[in-house]
Formats: sequence, C-alpha cells, structure tokens
Amino acid sequence: MTTTLTLVAHALTPGLRGLVLGGEPAPDQASLEAARDLRVDAGTTYCGPEPAAILTAEAIGLQPVVVGALRDREYGDWTGRDLEELLATETAAVSAWLERPHTAPPGGETANDLIARVADWLGDLTEAPQHAERQTVVAVVHPAVVRVAVLYALEAPAESLRHVDVRPLATVSLSAHATAWSLSLQ
Repeated sequence: MTTTLTLVAHALTPGLRGLVLGGEPAPDQASLEAARDLRVDAGTTYCGPEPAAILTAEAIGLQPVVVGALRDREYGDWTGRDLEELLATETAAVSAWLERPHTAPPGGETANDLIARVADWLGDLTEAPQHAERQTVVAVVHPAVVRVAVLYALEAPAESLRHVDVRPLATVSLSAHATAWSLSLQ
C-alpha cells in the first residue's frame, strides 16, 4: 500500500501575519482567492477544524472531512496574544517554550505533544484498511501542522521545528510505503 499525502497550509490570516498565537481568525480574502488557483490531486480530503483550514479547502474546490487531530497547537493562556508582546512581558517563559520542545505555554501543548498528535494521525492514515494499492490524500491544515509532519517524516528532532518555515498556501508532499513516511519533492 502506498499513500501520497499533500499537505496544504491554510490561507493567510491576520494572526499569522501579526504573529498572534492561536485563535480562529478568518482568512484574508486575497489569500482565499489565491487558494482557488491551487491544484491538488485528492482521493480523500481532510482539514483541521480552524475556519481558515475549512474555507481554504473549500476555495480549492475540496470537500474535506474535519479532523480534530489536525488542529493547530494549543497555546493555552497565550491564545490570542502577540508573540512580540509575550517576549517583552514573559521573556523567560517564552524563550524556554521556543527553545525546548517539552515546554508548554501555561495550559497549552508542548511541541512534542503536537508532533505526537500528528504522528498518530499519520500512523492511522497508513493503517486504515483500503481497497486500493494507492491512496491519494490531501490535508489542509495550519502551517504548524505541516511543519511537524515534515519533522516526523524526516525523523528530525523536535528542536528542529523552529528551522522549518511554512508559508500560507504552501504545499508539501509526503509518501508512505507501508508505515514509513518520506518527504517527496516534485
């Protein structure tokens, strides 16, 4: 069984533009218009529960199944806060969170938690009983989910997360043979 997964980072939101953590802002209209030009091959489509992910998938012309495991990282008490402001007011806590993947914002998830959640979903995707030898899947998700999926496929350490930059509407392809994922550059 071979699975091809195309991850699409959802459209730009005011939060992504302003480095605001979490929340569920609607995507920018211009970015949604740009999403209409994306062409992806999908037998099955999933998306995260954020409005930006759902609306981006619909703009591409997809009818996604919303999957909670594909949601953005949980930022706890920092949800809706500007990263620059947090760095100025809670310097030590934010620095620890940015540098150590086992550190969570108050009431939030660690990077390791997010990686484990996405890895579990990827594992479920390859283990699902299928009738075909090949399955083609698209998932429209928050850029953070794309970043951790790339780390997982490369078996890179969680500390590498800050070195992966994923822009809105970026696409990344992964392929799995049996249960082993690989980055697939085209």
